[in-house]
Amino acid sequence: MKTVKSVQGDTIDLICWRYYGRTAGVTETVLESNPALAEQGPILVLGTEVVLPDIPAQQQMTKTINLWD
Repeated sequence: MKTVKSVQGDTIDLICWRYYGRTAGVTETVLESNPALAEQGPILVLGTEVVLPDIPAQQQMTKTINLWD
């Protein structure tokens, strides 16, 4: 787990995008780890500490189609 401090204008989505490189499925996990953040509203107060849990990397699923099957 890592802890970061918000800067002016930060949202939880933006912090997730910066740290994890994605928001889908990650924002919810961060909110579960930081239940008090939801009470602050969409824009975090400057200097708010946000705990970023360890989330496994998303696996790339490439579906291939064989034309002769």
